[in-house]
Amino acid sequence: MSAFAHVPLASYRRYPESEMAARAAAFYADIKRRRTVREFSSEPVPRIVIEDAIRAAGTAPSGANQQPWFFAVASDPAVKARIRALAEEEEREFYARRASEEWLEALAPLGTDDRKPFLEIAPVLIAIFQQSWGIGPNGDKIKHYYAPDSVGIATGFLIAALHHAGLATLTHTPSPMGFLNEIFGRPPNEKPFVLLVAGYPADGVKVPAITKKPLAQIMDWR
Repeated sequence: MSAFAHVPLASYRRYPESEMAARAAAFYADIKRRRTVREFSSEPVPRIVIEDAIRAAGTAPSGANQQPWFFAVASDPAVKARIRALAEEEEREFYARRASEEWLEALAPLGTDDRKPFLEIAPVLIAIFQQSWGIGPNGDKIKHYYAPDSVGIATGFLIAALHHAGLATLTHTPSPMGFLNEIFGRPPNEKPFVLLVAGYPADGVKVPAITKKPLAQIMDWR
């Protein structure tokens, strides 16, 4: 395999330390407003916003720059209704049979159950697929390295980009999610990673009164 050409890092910007601190604080102040919501408005969102957010996700770092992700977007009511029907079928099995009592106890404070009306109400659903392997220019199979890590980072970029644009999101992971391959016509080398619900929050929506761990509990500096 030929090596990548290397070019000067023309896009990097260095800021004065005071500006760096201000930018870091401003980003934290903005991102800490982000909350997962489970009640969405049906109001449509501009397609360009979703596309640019996905473009941003596509800039995420990945193992060997293999970019092992694919983003399938559903806004058609019929497609969303089908996703909801199949997701709720899996969720009923999860809550009734698959989930352990410990898992259900952990979920109980959030008030979740097998009903997922947001899958039809929200204007946009983004199915994020992880590619375990790719196809080379000669049709040969290429193993993807660090695919889960890479797709997880890209998903984080996407959530942050949508929040930055003014939209709310919900990460939804019905298990198993193989029905998403069928709905979107995705190949067998792709595995659904997460179903991201995006849109405006419903008027008067309420969220759990939760807190995040303080810095002292999530960082060790030596």
